Amino acid sequence: MQFIKADINIDFVGRRRLAIIASVIVIFLGIVSLVIKGGPSYGIDFAGGTLVQVKFSQMPDIGQIRSALNEKGLGSAVIQSLGEDKVAIRVRSDVGQEDTVSDEIFNILVDNYGKDKVSLELVEMVGPQVGADMRRKGLLSILYAMVGILIYITIRFQFRFALGAIVALIHDILITIGVFSFFGKEFTLPVVAALLTIIGYSLNDTIVVYDRIRENVRRSPREALAGIINTSINQTLSRTILTSGTTLLVLLCLFFLGGEVIHDFSFALLVGVMVGTYSSIYIASPVLLVGQSAKKD
Repeated sequence: MQFIKADINIDFVGRRRLAIIASVIVIFLGIVSLVIKGGPSYGIDFAGGTLVQVKFSQMPDIGQIRSALNEKGLGSAVIQSLGEDKVAIRVRSDVGQEDTVSDEIFNILVDNYGKDKVSLELVEMVGPQVGADMRRKGLLSILYAMVGILIYITIRFQFRFALGAIVALIHDILITIGVFSFFGKEFTLPVVAALLTIIGYSLNDTIVVYDRIRENVRRSPREALAGIINTSINQTLSRTILTSGTTLLVLLCLFFLGGEVIHDFSFALLVGVMVGTYSSIYIASPVLLVGQSAKKD
């Protein structure tokens, strides 16, 4: 299936400076937002808090539980279903307050559903040190992914190709983090998983374009690299749009219909897929031209 004509010739490379300026502005605004807000807004997984596991005789609607907690000032609680009759509730709290918070949550549920229908099964505290360790491991997981990608693309292509891919991935992550900061969304473990997914998705798009560039370089070794890059992007444009379009349709369904538990996860993927598609065209490939110019100098 091909929605775009095979002989289409959009001058993507010619617009690269405008695209780079736009990216720099968006990244700068994201950094400003982070500075103003004192850094990312960390969720319970990273900032610490209380985990309460509750069992119901008859499982209520998650939305009703959230509304009941919201009425008592616990609207920031993260609620997750653990099966047919159990729910995990995570709430921010200070060290030493886990018993008070768990009692408050339990009393709210008892008032709404009855004492004989609710039982408290587990109370755990995620301390600040554990949260800091989780943040460190989340950051390391992203860094390890970057290093692995750098080595893989260097072996498969060349170092300048690897450099372009890494620049594009850093671009994608910075913009996604900036958007999260701008909208005041929390960073949690699912969001870190989304960032790693974005890295893989964006890299896949970039590899497809890189493969076509390498093929066209072999066919026309004397042609200017800028022209080859532009031709390669146009040749893979139909595939890029179809892949990204169908992925976005699924993510939109998850975002609007998937519920509160995966809301931030799907939002991060929505932003990441759109930015990743853009960066594979306007960031990853044009970086090859920068590398070529530096090599000539």
